[in-house]
Amino acid sequence: MRQATVQACRTARRAPVWNIAAKRPCPLSLNQLRGLRSYSSGRRSSYTPVVTNSSMHRRTLSFAVLSTVVASGAWYAYQGDSVKSAATQIRGFASTALNSAYAEDPTESTRRALLVSGDQFWTTTLSGDQPIAKHTDDSDRQVLEMLTPEQATQKLRKNEESYLVNRGKGVVRYDVVQVASNSPIEDDHAEKIVEIPASIAAVNNGEPSSDWMFWAVFDGHSGWTTSAKLRNVLISYVARELNATYKAASSDSSLIVPTSEAIDAAIKQGFVRLDNDIVHESVKEVLKSKERRVAAELLAPALSGSCALLSFYDSQSKNLKVAVTGDSRVVLGRRGPSGKWTAKALSEDQTGGTPSEIKRLREEHPGEQYVTKNGRILGQLEPSRAFGDAFYKWSRDVQNTIKARFFGRTPHPLLKTPPYVTAEPVITTTKVDPSKGDFIVMATDGLWEMLSNEEVVGLVGQWVEEQQSAAASGSTSKAWLQSWFGSQKQLPVETVADGSSEGQRRPIRQQQYDIAGAASRFVVEDKNAATHLVRNAMGGKDKDMVCALLTLPSPYSRRYRDDVTVEVIFFGQGPDSRTVEINKEASASEQTPKAKL
Repeated sequence: MRQATVQACRTARRAPVWNIAAKRPCPLSLNQLRGLRSYSSGRRSSYTPVVTNSSMHRRTLSFAVLSTVVASGAWYAYQGDSVKSAATQIRGFASTALNSAYAEDPTESTRRALLVSGDQFWTTTLSGDQPIAKHTDDSDRQVLEMLTPEQATQKLRKNEESYLVNRGKGVVRYDVVQVASNSPIEDDHAEKIVEIPASIAAVNNGEPSSDWMFWAVFDGHSGWTTSAKLRNVLISYVARELNATYKAASSDSSLIVPTSEAIDAAIKQGFVRLDNDIVHESVKEVLKSKERRVAAELLAPALSGSCALLSFYDSQSKNLKVAVTGDSRVVLGRRGPSGKWTAKALSEDQTGGTPSEIKRLREEHPGEQYVTKNGRILGQLEPSRAFGDAFYKWSRDVQNTIKARFFGRTPHPLLKTPPYVTAEPVITTTKVDPSKGDFIVMATDGLWEMLSNEEVVGLVGQWVEEQQSAAASGSTSKAWLQSWFGSQKQLPVETVADGSSEGQRRPIRQQQYDIAGAASRFVVEDKNAATHLVRNAMGGKDKDMVCALLTLPSPYSRRYRDDVTVEVIFFGQGPDSRTVEINKEASASEQTPKAKL
């Protein structure tokens, strides 16, 4: 049987999705990965945490025993559960260990792999020359060849982008990266820079025009269609409302610029108007057409959902407006009086477990005991504010009509007084100081599940110090950085108890993985600041952890990590050539410069 198993491993076909050619093994440390227990942060109640076999948790092996066995999950996959004495699971991550009598020929080449069986994972060693990316038997077990560190890096950098902003307007650079867990990825993002002529912008100090700069990240759920819709049109909706507001202010002789409250109202109007088009206007169009094909196209963004995080920077006023709908987050990094970095949250996570959101929902829906249940809206949806999610916004009559004529589901039994979810954002205003090198980090909750606010700001500071050192040595061109920081030295981030983290969830994955808080686990290997953050969120110096988390395929990976989208925006005094250029050394491929709408 063992010989047949080995031969099957050698001849198994390569999985076209992964296309992995093993070059060298990536050893998987049990000590490092023992904390990888399955955890669900899914946004729907139907996505429940995995309950593993309790007998696995009670089973232990001494270090002496572990040192005498050889991992062979491929053999275990063929033998099934009859080899119970050979398996050890630690907090949801299992190591399949066999007596050395069953070890493969040591002269054969071996490769590290993950064995996926239902909700459990085992580390294993595969033998033979043929790369094996996937094997599935009747029990739906899969053998996945581990990514090497080089392959993991390639996957991390696949979607990275970086742009140098040479407009002399207070922004010098921004970096972006996305790493998928879902297939396809449900996150999205958008960036725009709009030049505003003097006829609209107020003219101060002889400046003929100003820039409106937008950055946005979208965290989709129940599909990718809503986040894709936001990527296409949200900034345009907001820009149109701002245009009308600024024009009205410029025509009023008593005003120089719109009030902060008027700008906030314009941004909110853009959000709400778009969501109304997605959720309610689409229904009108569908009922007119009476065709299921049209219904499928128009209602898709309404049936799925997405959080939205938009940052709007006016280069003239130096005001940064952050509009948040959902649980994505923005953190400001700024030098304190001591010279250390300080982290300030510019948004609050909006979920069914956030105290301020619970209070709002109970006031809007008096007498409805389960308007929030277990931290979720009606016990199901986690974000309390989102685009789409029409089942929490449509009336019962509308839902029944859509179901009867086209498709849909039975309305939630607790549905009484919709809407329970709103797309109206909460907006904060921050005065940016480009001369001090302020920066912000915008990210979907996939990052904040793994890193705290202080760790994120400290990691960017660490990255900046490395780039500054390289620029000083002349090994690379960092004009944007030299003009920004000069000779200042990066210092550790401060922990400030200012209440800025109230209403924000802690990085739950750190507890899940038993990750120590020591900064020694971090590493600087990437030219892109956003990629640097994601690498360290997934393990940093622990290459085994990084390889394991990036090897897991969808949908299994969702139990251990979410889709991640990160943007890092650096403010500073840069050159003014009126251009936006691709920063090739920190970009995966040629990108289209983000200049104007």
